[in-house]
Amino acid sequence: MKNILIALFLFAVVAAPASSQVKIAFVDSEVIIAQLPEAQDVKKKLEDLQKLYIDTITIKENDIKSKADAFKTKYEDAQKQIEAGKLTADQIKALEGELGMMQEEVQALDQELSVYKQGIQKTLYDVQLELFKPVKEKITKSIETLAKELKYNIVLDKASDALIYGDKDIDITFKVLDKLK
Repeated sequence: MKNILIALFLFAVVAAPASSQVKIAFVDSEVIIAQLPEAQDVKKKLEDLQKLYIDTITIKENDIKSKADAFKTKYEDAQKQIEAGKLTADQIKALEGELGMMQEEVQALDQELSVYKQGIQKTLYDVQLELFKPVKEKITKSIETLAKELKYNIVLDKASDALIYGDKDIDITFKVLDKLK
């Protein structure tokens, strides 16, 4: 990414008329977001939503643990009874079936939990994007306005190494496309 920014900078310098000077600035969006009340509200909403999901995950994990413990106890008891010779062949077969069902249930619940966690991660990411969208738009608009007022041609984001604002006069995107044709 940094190589792209360096290349962009070099293209901007080369493309700019010799008599004009390219002015570059940067911002740290993490600092801006940390100070912006709207961003703090969004973070709070996300944390509250995440807490609800974590509580649900904890409940599911505890359920799986208790069923796994019950399986382990039943299995150990069955081993002891078999070793002591207290069970008939039919009882052993029935016990094996019961243990198999218990083990499958624990595995199924564990798999369901994994799928649930993946879904939650995607949901939280989507919600974060949606909630932060107006905040990012507000920040970007403010940066563009300030860049125009202070006559900056390029504004980079220190936190993400990304171009936030670029003066159209130094944009050579279409010249590159023409050259490629």
